[in-house]
Formats: sequence, C-alpha cells, structure tokens
Amino acid sequence: MSLKQSIIPLALAGASVLLTGAPSALANDALSPTDHREQASAQHAAAEIVQYQVPRVTLVREDGKTVSLPEEMNDGRPVLLNFIFTSCGSTCPLMSQVFAQFQRRLGSEANRVHLMSISIDPEEDTPARLAEYAHKFGAGPGWQHYTGTLNASLIAQRAFDVYRGDKMSHAPVTLLRAAPDQPWRRIDGFVTPDDLMREYRQLLASRLVASK
Repeated sequence: MSLKQSIIPLALAGASVLLTGAPSALANDALSPTDHREQASAQHAAAEIVQYQVPRVTLVREDGKTVSLPEEMNDGRPVLLNFIFTSCGSTCPLMSQVFAQFQRRLGSEANRVHLMSISIDPEEDTPARLAEYAHKFGAGPGWQHYTGTLNASLIAQRAFDVYRGDKMSHAPVTLLRAAPDQPWRRIDGFVTPDDLMREYRQLLASRLVASK
C-alpha cells in the first residue's frame, strides 16, 4: 500500500515540465534498438512522493547469497530501485542502461549509493543469469540484482505498486529514497541519466534541509 503525498512533474533546468523519455545518451546503445527508443520517446516521465512499507521477504542476490529485502534496503545508503527481467527486449535494457550511466557518473561516490534491480521473472532469472545480465551492463559493486521465489517477487512488486499482471505488461518505474524511513520518490516513465542524477541530488538536498 502507498500513500501518495503529491504528484509533480520532473524538473528540467529548474522548470517544472514533463520529460519525454528516451535518453539521447542511449542513441549508441547496442542493447536499445531503434524501435525501443521510439517507444521510449513516445512516453512521458512524471514524479510523485509516496510512502511504501518495505515488505519482509527474502530474495537471492546475483552472487547467490540469500538476503532480507529490508536489510538490503535499510543499510543507510540512498536507494535507487527498479524492476526488470533479463529476457526483456525493450523497457528493461533502457532502464538498466540508465542505471549503468548513472552509476558511472557518480564516480567515487558510487559505493555510497545502493542501486537495486529486482527480477519480475524469478522462475527464469537465476542468480547466474542475473550475474550475466549485470555484467552486460557493467554493474559496479553498488548495484545488485535480485531474484527469489515467485511469491517473494510478487510481494515486492505489489508493495511498490509495480505489479501489472504479467511481465509483458511491465512498465518503466524508478524509485528513489534518501534514507530508511524517508518517503520514496517514484518516477513513472523513462528518465534520462541526467534527469535521474538531478532527481538524486534534489533528494539528498531535501534530506539535508529536513535534518536541520
């Protein structure tokens, strides 16, 4: 369940506007065919502040370790979360490429931010398959991929309001949280690496203001 506090368009260069999706930075991405970029550009991204309760489920990381989702999310680092599956040919490669570029742009700060990608197709996405997928996108140590039982995946999807009935109805959603017990910033639609970095910086800034 989520409590929606406000719906606000993503900010671009200080103005409140809706973003058209596909990143121009992805234009040379071999994992993103032309038709997928056209699909992304036809969509808008909008952000809202929401409250989610992290479900107490157990998942399996791409390194084969069984972990608690709350413990993974509540280690003190800011969290960026998305939901993917490795056989996806459109939405997921775009979202994963954005995460990859975002992580690279963090530079030395990368280990202080936790990127998380949870599979919505856990019956096919074994830890080994997720590890291969992570390698393909150049995931660094701060970006983990998770699988588990089908039930655990469904619980996680429903907790973050991304469940759409089946994986073929999967929609692009990115979630950001500055710290445990803080609200989440939910972005529906495709977002560019630049816009994701802007959202992340604004989230950290708002956290600092709230702590004073």
